[in-house]
Amino acid sequence: MTDDAGGYQYHARRQKKDCLIFAHRGANTEAMENTRLAFDKALAYAIDGIETDVQLSRDEVAVLWHDEFLNKLGLADKHIDDFDYLELRSLNFPETNSEGFMTLQAFLDAYRTRCNLLIEVKNHDWEPASRHGIKIQKTLELIGQNSNQGIYVSSFNLESLIYAHHYKPAFSLIYNFEVAQTITDAQQVLAAQPFLHGLCLPIETLSRPMVDLLRTHNKCIAVYTCNSDEEINRALQLNVDILISDIPHKALMMRNT
Repeated sequence: MTDDAGGYQYHARRQKKDCLIFAHRGANTEAMENTRLAFDKALAYAIDGIETDVQLSRDEVAVLWHDEFLNKLGLADKHIDDFDYLELRSLNFPETNSEGFMTLQAFLDAYRTRCNLLIEVKNHDWEPASRHGIKIQKTLELIGQNSNQGIYVSSFNLESLIYAHHYKPAFSLIYNFEVAQTITDAQQVLAAQPFLHGLCLPIETLSRPMVDLLRTHNKCIAVYTCNSDEEINRALQLNVDILISDIPHKALMMRNT
């Protein structure tokens, strides 16, 4: 059900089958995370969506990578922005048949018509604020080249989302909560930033009062990262909108049965 603006209406009377299952960085237990191989393996399970992460190379090319450092490539003291894009392309990922960094553009071209997308912009505290703004601009502009329906943009950095809202107001923006943030924090954020499409909560803090609060505000509820039977069941029983899992095929099976 949609409202007049085309956004989703969230009602308390939902069923578990309404929950969308998103693969966390692709099927990352079966292939190197945030690679085409991981995404394709996830889509083989008929998942509803993919969650991925965006950072910028030194020359401001948006690429997919989660960690602060390039530790998974044996470069534990290096960041993404220590390298230009062509230099990053020379760094092959392990066990991917020479597959390397995927650009956000290539990701959108390959997957935006195949499933929903949740794109997290990784803006770090140690980066200059100007870098945060460039990363947001690049991400929104690439998404906005076509319809952004079915694409959500998230961040743990609330200031980045506020900037994104002013830059491109039509986007569905989701604020990622840390484990330490509480229902009181949620109340304050929702009151101060009503533009937010929803919150993405750690499964450790998901509760009935938090769900009721978000439903009262008609907001999307996403939850990360649900891997155990107990975690997946809790998210399903509380009727969240988006369940993010490293094991999407398990979450799909549990939702459908």
